Amino acid sequence: MLSHAAVACGYTIRDFYEKPELGIHCVAHIYQLYDLLPVTHWFYASPWLADLGCTMKYMDSIPPIPEKPIISEPSDVDNLQVPSIEEVYDGWTYSQYKRIYSYVQEHIPHTFLPMSYAFDITGEAAALCGVENFIMWTFVEQEAAHKLLAKFTETAVNGALCTAKDHGYSMLIVASILANNDIFSDEAIKDFSVKYMKDYVNNSFRGGAGPQVFYHCCGNHETSYKQFHSLVWSPLTEIHMGYKGQEAFPSDLLVKEFGTKATCMGSVDTKLLISPNPRAVYEASAQQIVAGRDSPRGYVLGASCECPPYALPGNILAMTRAAQDYGTYGKW
Repeated sequence: MLSHAAVACGYTIRDFYEKPELGIHCVAHIYQLYDLLPVTHWFYASPWLADLGCTMKYMDSIPPIPEKPIISEPSDVDNLQVPSIEEVYDGWTYSQYKRIYSYVQEHIPHTFLPMSYAFDITGEAAALCGVENFIMWTFVEQEAAHKLLAKFTETAVNGALCTAKDHGYSMLIVASILANNDIFSDEAIKDFSVKYMKDYVNNSFRGGAGPQVFYHCCGNHETSYKQFHSLVWSPLTEIHMGYKGQEAFPSDLLVKEFGTKATCMGSVDTKLLISPNPRAVYEASAQQIVAGRDSPRGYVLGASCECPPYALPGNILAMTRAAQDYGTYGKW
């Protein structure tokens, strides 16, 4: 849940991203209202791009985005400088986290959990040169694509190490969103996404970040889910798959593949959350919970992707009610 928390509190999507302290306090407030996990988080889909030279632009209905790509030719990648840990610490992105984590520790300390976000490594690297260019490069300029991915990954690692330096540890959030089966083959997802997710976690762990990891695989991973077995697995890992084709990824398959390695996060199709049909949400939730609740390392339920900003509160209640009726929600 991101900007929905602000919208539900009477603010705007833009307020959530432009006013980090407001945004994270809205998350705490709405999580209490919905009786969800008692921890706070705040982030957006394009972390660290400003630290690599992009000018970020705030929008009314989506998270901040780069005004334009900063790389136009494959040869330009060699000139892209990775900021040092010291530069990242005082840079655009991490300065926001210093603000919100200080705010949370002062005002709502019981919700504090330091997190660092690489988020969608493939998508963020693509934003540096333009998504269409990047996809083309994965076919005809693979060396440049890999260099760009490596430089973004190193920057994100430096961000994780800043968080660990300040707080002693840092939960890592990393995703595979652009790299999904609607766009890439399984082999390409392994080469241009999974490899760098693994590098991010491995190098962050070695620098003192972790031990918690959340792998967020949004989008269609109909066959590519098999590629994610090579990721780094700590005892505190959670994995989420959004879709299998056009349907929410089935929890029984998720548990079969990853249940002995991680806590599994099952999915309710995101579009259901904006439909005025809580019964459909309840039934979809119940089906997923029954299929996943015996996962050896635990099971949680969420949406296939971000909770929509204009999700209907009655649908969130339908999810939690299903978790009460078919899971252990409220019984811990």
